[in-house]
Order: sequence, then structure tokens, then C-alpha cells
Amino acid sequence: MRKVAYAAFAAMLLSTSATAAFAADDKAGGGKDAQVEKVEAATATAPVAEQAKTTSHVLSVGGKSIKYKATAGTVTIRNGEGKPSASVFYIAYTADAAPGAKRPVTFLYNGGPGSASLWLTMGSVGPVRVKTGSPGNTAPAPYTLEQNPYSLLDKSDLVFIDAVGAGYSRPLGEAKGKDFYGVDQDVDAFAKAIERWLEINKRWNSPKFLFGESYGTTRSAALVNKLQEDGYDFNGVVLLSSILNYGVRQPGYDRVYTTYLPSYAATAWYHDKLADKPADLPTFLNEVRAWADGPYTAALAKGHNLPDAEREAIAQQLSAYTGLSIDYLKSANLRVELGRFRKELLRDERKIVGRFDSRFEGVDSDAAGEDPESDPSSTAISSAFITTHHDYVQNELGYETDLEYKTRADGANAAWDWGHRFPNGGGNNRRMLAPDTALDLANAMRTNPNLHVLSMNGWYDMATPFFGTEYDLNHMHLDGDRKNNVSFTYYPSGHMAYLSPDVAKQMRVDLERFYNEALAQ
Repeated sequence: MRKVAYAAFAAMLLSTSATAAFAADDKAGGGKDAQVEKVEAATATAPVAEQAKTTSHVLSVGGKSIKYKATAGTVTIRNGEGKPSASVFYIAYTADAAPGAKRPVTFLYNGGPGSASLWLTMGSVGPVRVKTGSPGNTAPAPYTLEQNPYSLLDKSDLVFIDAVGAGYSRPLGEAKGKDFYGVDQDVDAFAKAIERWLEINKRWNSPKFLFGESYGTTRSAALVNKLQEDGYDFNGVVLLSSILNYGVRQPGYDRVYTTYLPSYAATAWYHDKLADKPADLPTFLNEVRAWADGPYTAALAKGHNLPDAEREAIAQQLSAYTGLSIDYLKSANLRVELGRFRKELLRDERKIVGRFDSRFEGVDSDAAGEDPESDPSSTAISSAFITTHHDYVQNELGYETDLEYKTRADGANAAWDWGHRFPNGGGNNRRMLAPDTALDLANAMRTNPNLHVLSMNGWYDMATPFFGTEYDLNHMHLDGDRKNNVSFTYYPSGHMAYLSPDVAKQMRVDLERFYNEALAQ
């Protein structure tokens, strides 16, 4: 999402009191060291001591009134020497339960990598949700925050966690942000934070679930394996808008083009760019899947040796599925990058389509450009989420801090270590250059035959296309019993599937069924 403006960062670093200290030192002839010391004293730092601000609330779900506690606070995680390494911010919702009741607890987070978790906190299965104009632009403030009738709080306690460097989570002591910016480093930090929360709240014996979105699914697949290796078997993992295998996205691999094709077809269908638009989208996409895995994959595998007649036939069918011209597709060697598709589909209307949700439309300054200048599905809703999150945490939950809430960890994307060790010592304990955490998830499911996995997908999500998720989860080489523990759901929505109330309602139904199945073991 959006990067935090430099001015906001500067305001945090050099507060009004620090500015006054500079002026006073100048007048008194104070030295440079004295000025620096006063600036550092005014700089906001994360607390080493764990924080917890708890308030009481009531929520109505399915006609039932649920009394619950909301706790905004931090857990402190430590390195191997026992020294504090990070303060991790969370918001926990725990329903008032009968003494001894072993309620499930679900740990939720967004992705990025390096994103804060305000998106899930303010829009998904928590007790509140912000109203947006999806799939259109949301008008500026004042925004509406309302009780969430599709919350999962009646089924499970919910703990939303911010990655280190994002939200109010920060490194401590000698630790730096880069110490947490990596596939394995990030998993280690989240494992420690979750284990610490379980320790503080004495929830070791509760049924446990993970719920990740986007890169949060990359994290979840490896994290559940790590937590189980630490002795915490889980009941279920929810993967919303998944990306598990980054290796297939490297240059030279053709799988990514077949992965995107059904999402391109869904987008063209939605925007009425197909010559003979089918009546039913799911049935149409089954047809596209079959062609993508068959003739299209075979044609791409031939590379530049593809015969002209076959190239022409593939281009014609590709045009029928995507709405792009035959000449354009042949010029692109039958391989259309995502940015090009987003720019080309509505070029004749001088519009682009969204990446997170291709139903959204936007306008570039230059209609002849190669790639979109922005993502309208991001800019349309970001202000609503960021603004209401600030207001909610400070005014309703009463959490006070001098820290700036960062929607993204500074520099995390650029500094991210994408190497990942094979699970369970596999591959002679070597590191993959690009992660495929579906291997970790498969290992977790083999060692815990009661672990259930739910993959939730939006037809119009072009950040993490559903066909790629199907491929990754269908290549975990599970046996019959464990294979049946993996299920899929699909929605007429994008990456943040819950933006639409109708979809949020159906997601709630699907999640309730999944939790019931996972808890029935």
C-alpha cells in the first residue's frame, strides 16, 4: 500500500520539543553533542516492558450478543541470549467465556512483506469493519466504522499482529529492522510473538488457527511448520489470496503466464471485453483452466520452435479468452505480463484496471504508456482503512503511544532476504533462492494429520491469482487422507475479498464450516 510520507517521519523524529531544545541550545551556546542528546531523548521508542490496554465491548453476530474484551498491546520477543529484540504490537479480541472453556484462538496478519495488519483488522473478521465503496472509489472522510455482523468472534478469539517494523512493532536494543526482513527471519519473529502471547495469556491448550492474507500466506505455510516443530500443533490454517511459490515467477519460466490466464479471462468477462461472453463465470473459467493446462502450456513449452500455424491458433484462442487483439498477443510472444494486461484491456477507453482487484478502473496521465501508473484498487480504499484504524485504536481502544503507526516497514521490500531453508532439513538443509513454502505446509500436514487448510480466493485478484494457488496446493504430494484436508472457496471479488458485504457474508459461512470441520477431530 502507500508509503508513509517523509514529512510524517521527520515529524516523529524531530518533535516540537526537540526543535525547541535546539533553539535553546543555540541561544545558550550549547554544543552539538548536547543538541543531539536532547533530540534523541525526544525520539519515540518502543517499550521493552510489555503493554496492555483492555476495554470491554458487546457485539451481535447471528442474533447472539457476545461480550468481549479488546486488548491493544505489545509482546516482547528475545534473541538467543535472552536480550529483547523486538516489541510486537497486537490487537486481541477475546470473548467472555465460561470458566474452563477452551475457546479457539486465531492469529491473523497481512503480508507485504513488511505490511501492517490494519487491513485485516479493519475489514475482515474482527468485531468492526469500515465501509468502503468497493468496487468503486470510497469518498473522503468522515468514514463509517460499524459493528461487523460477519465477525468470527463467536467461533474464535482473534489476535491481529503487526510485523516488526510495521504498525507499532519495532526492533529493540541492538536489533535492526533488517534482522527481521527475510522469509525465515520473519517466521522466527512471528513464532516467538505467538508463543509469547500464548504464554502470557495461558492459552497453551486452546485450539489454534493461523489466518494470513497475501504474503501472510507465504508466512503461514512456513510458520505453522515452525510452530509445530516447537511443540504447538495447529488445528487449521486459512490462506486468503495466496502466494506460496515465488520460484515460478523467475524470468524464463512460463508457468506464471498460464497461472494468470484464468484471472485475465475473469477480468475480460467482467468488463465485457469478450466477443461471445459466457453466461456463467465459474463454468467459463473451468474451460479456461483446461485450455491453459493443455494446449497453451504445450505451446509455450516449445519456445521459439513453435510452428507458425500453431502460434496463430493459440493467439486466436488467447484473444477469445483475454479480449486482447491477436496482433498484440503475437507481438508479446503469447506471453502477457500483468502490467501490460492491466494497461491494454481498456486502453481504447483510456482506462486501466486494478491489480489487487481488477474490477476497479483508473485513469493514467498517458494512455499510450506501457504499464499502469497506479493501482486504483489500492488508492480507492487506503485512506478509509488508515484513517479509521488510527481513530479506532486511539479513541475507542484507548491505546496511547508516541510511535508513528507505519503501514509498511521502512525499506523492508528492498532489503528482504528471499532465501528459505528447506523444511525439516530437506535438500541437505540448503536454502532455496526463492521460497516455496507449500513444501513447509506439506511437511506440517504430514506430521499432523489433523491439520486442515482453507484456501480463499477472489476471481478478480491479479496480485495472487487463484490458478497459481491451486497449482501450488495441488503439488504438495499429500496422500489421500491428508489431501482431503485441503479445501478451496471462490468469490466475485479481489485480493481483499471481504470488502464487499455480500462476499464477507459468504466468507463467514465458509469459515464457520471450516472451523467446525477442523474442530471435529
